[in-house]
Amino acid sequence: MTRTGIMVIALLMSSAALAQDCEKAETQLELNDCAAAEYQKADSELNAAYKKVYALASKEQHGLLKNAQNAWIKLRDADCDFIASGVEGGSIQPMIYSQCLTDKTRERSAYLESMLQCGEGDLSCPLPAAGSH
Repeated sequence: MTRTGIMVIALLMSSAALAQDCEKAETQLELNDCAAAEYQKADSELNAAYKKVYALASKEQHGLLKNAQNAWIKLRDADCDFIASGVEGGSIQPMIYSQCLTDKTRERSAYLESMLQCGEGDLSCPLPAAGSH
């Protein structure tokens, strides 16, 4: 088995173990790791939603969507920096930051997913109506 294959298997096993361990997390380090893992899950969901919207967007809209997403990422990160600043230097700061990222990322995912449900004649939605794709 290749080195990469072994690393992938180890990562998958550790992810499953982490999910089980998060229910029993007690230390701040464990809670921080669980919050970071939850953010990674939310980020994967966001990437999937973004790809769906990108696929439906016209070629002319691709650059606009990329710019909007990049601007949103900067805003999200700045907001979360501010939110976590209240516990600056504390062991809880990584958890607070990750929770903020998770919350804002899930909100963005929901927003992007809502674009996939555009109604016929909805001029405020930049994508084709839901039934037409």
